[in-house]
Amino acid sequence: MDRGFAFLIGVLAVWRISYAVTMEDGPARALARLRTAVSRWGSVLECFYCASVWIALPVAVAIASTLAERALVWPALSGAACLLHRLTERGQAARYWEEPEDDDVLRRRANDSGNITTTR
Repeated sequence: MDRGFAFLIGVLAVWRISYAVTMEDGPARALARLRTAVSRWGSVLECFYCASVWIALPVAVAIASTLAERALVWPALSGAACLLHRLTERGQAARYWEEPEDDDVLRRRANDSGNITTTR
């Protein structure tokens, strides 16, 4: 099989499997039960991006031939699946948020009267 075609098929497989295990319940709620069963090890199957890393590993082993190729193809498959996921998300493709900062982590300096002020 052509390497480019194998990579494309691998990306689609990683995207589909990652989407299924993180977003769908599956037949007879099998995937939902799987997520519940593995939740003791963290939220790896609740996050598409986290799941795609581990799902890409066996796919990389299957389509790459040397250890060096597998080491490069593994994150490439996950990254491409993540890009595909961002492109297919409904209404959330360009989401940005900024968490509020606590004032105690900002740099402080004394003003002319000797009072300490927070710089932003």
